[in-house]
Order: sequence, then C-alpha cells, then structure tokens
Amino acid sequence: MDKRLLELLICPVSGGPLHYDPQRQELISPEARLAYPVRDGIPILVAEQARALATDE
Repeated sequence: MDKRLLELLICPVSGGPLHYDPQRQELISPEARLAYPVRDGIPILVAEQARALATDE
C-alpha cells in the first residue's frame, strides 16, 4: 500500500484515519471498529464490504 495514498484515505463511517494491515490485506479503522478489504491493491471503502473487528483486534 502506497503510504501517500494511505495518508489521503479516511474511514467513510467515522471520518478517522485508516491503518494498513499487510498480513490481512485490510485497512483498519480503529474508531469505527471496521476492517476494509484491499483487493488487487484497491481499497474497498464500502461499509457493507467491511468486516467488524473482534474485541481483541
């Protein structure tokens, strides 16, 4: 994930910053407790496509 792109992206639900998890290929929104998938290098920032984070994540 390009760091410059990551600096520009925000969570569509909370408006907060996103953190990239290279292991899972996801963008994490700690504020919204959601993980958005990254498919073929393209972030899918659609709330319906995100998975809810478990309490220990």
